[in-house]
Amino acid sequence: MATRILPLELIDKAIGSKIWVLMRGSKEVVGILRGFDDYVNLVLDDAAEYTPDPNDKSKVIKVELHSEILLNGNQIAVMVPGGEGPPVDSLAEAYS
Repeated sequence: MATRILPLELIDKAIGSKIWVLMRGSKEVVGILRGFDDYVNLVLDDAAEYTPDPNDKSKVIKVELHSEILLNGNQIAVMVPGGEGPPVDSLAEAYS
């Protein structure tokens, strides 16, 4: 039988590595996971936020967040440990 791993144990293993977070709605955030709590509030460093361009839904806008950020666990839909974010061919525009 396969070994069981609890969700918080999986998140704990991802501390210090890159994580791709899909938020409710259409935002996505990629950053280095620094910590979390029992409510899955996340602290990220070196984060970037990706949102659809309101003028052209086929494009993605990338915003570099130059500080430590806190994501509310209630707004998180999916987490991908080791994920790099949206594909490069999405033509993200960088706004720093």
